[in-house]
Amino acid sequence: MTRLLACSLWVCTFLSLIPSAISQSTDLRYFSTIRGVRIEDASRQNYLILDPEVWQKARPDLADLRLYDGDRQVAYVQLQARGSATTEEHEVKILNLSRVGDHAEFDLDMQGVPEYDHIRLKLDARNFVASASIEGREELKGGKRAPWPTPSTLYDFSTEKLGSNFTIALPAWNYRYVHVKLGREVEPKQVLGAFVANLQERKAAYIPAGACKPASSSDTHQSRFVCDLYANIPVDRVVFSVSPNNANFRRAVVMEGENKINLATGEISRIHARRGGQTVASEDVIVRASICTCKQFTVIVENGDDPSLEIQSIEPQSFQRRLYFDPAGRANLKLYYGDAKLGPPNYDYAKIFSEEPNAAEASLEAPAANPIHKPRPDDRPWSDRHKAVLWIAMALAVAVLAWLAVRGLREKPVASSR
Repeated sequence: MTRLLACSLWVCTFLSLIPSAISQSTDLRYFSTIRGVRIEDASRQNYLILDPEVWQKARPDLADLRLYDGDRQVAYVQLQARGSATTEEHEVKILNLSRVGDHAEFDLDMQGVPEYDHIRLKLDARNFVASASIEGREELKGGKRAPWPTPSTLYDFSTEKLGSNFTIALPAWNYRYVHVKLGREVEPKQVLGAFVANLQERKAAYIPAGACKPASSSDTHQSRFVCDLYANIPVDRVVFSVSPNNANFRRAVVMEGENKINLATGEISRIHARRGGQTVASEDVIVRASICTCKQFTVIVENGDDPSLEIQSIEPQSFQRRLYFDPAGRANLKLYYGDAKLGPPNYDYAKIFSEEPNAAEASLEAPAANPIHKPRPDDRPWSDRHKAVLWIAMALAVAVLAWLAVRGLREKPVASSR
């Protein structure tokens, strides 16, 4: 009986340790969905924009996407169209700062800065609106002058808590000197410094990620909206459309998930004001967020004691996910996905990839079911697939242990001989 018990325990342990014998190799039969790829120019690098329908059947991390030419894989690189902005500020010298008539003027020495398109002033001024006119010069006095015809508007709305802007925007310049003339609202002594930068920006691209609708709320200090997302698509930002009737506002925004978990915070604002003959127009109605994959979340706009904003729409958006590939003359490719157990590919193409500026955009046809699809074999350990048998074996082992214990208690001790 002891041998039987030991055997039962050994079998249970062995069965629970049997690993999966099925390899997770790529096989066309295991993809649930196929989509044709329309290629306009197969002679150069192409890219596909993945639409929300991809997330309905693909893995949440999109690791199971595969491009095929017949039964041969086509290597690709998956990128997010996040955009980019690179800038490095340089502090520059202020020369000839003085009052000319009723306003401040000065020169900026751009030595050591090959190119610039933004000038940020350091001002000790509050609650003002002033214009800033500039012109490029190769020499401090005399020489050729290049006035920029569009003045910038500098402002500070500290009292209204609407923010400030001390930056002058201009085209990419390389003049050695820049002459600046400020409106009379800024005194020369309030000009404390100047910084220049060359902002090289590449715009991000987005696709819709869901839809939002107003939600009832008993709190008059808040406006609430419920957002339903498409399948498993992630959310990278939320865009608000606010009625033009709301001219000046600045509101905090909170995004909550289930159980009131805070997912993201931000604010939306709009400024449209005219002071001293100067007009200020500024708007920021986008909240950046990195919200985990979920089906629904709530947007809360904090109104405080102000009237609710006339919010016309709220749209969650996701960065475009793109597949870059080289068709090499092939124009009949297909995209396969919908294999939950397939991991990401490993291509040499990804290791040497370089995005071409003239890459052509390909497009996806409507999704279709894979006609040869079948589920992958169940590759779980034997113990997971036959839990009932395992539990029976363990119950048998426990019963045998109990029987042996009872039997031992009932046996009389043998008297020892003297």
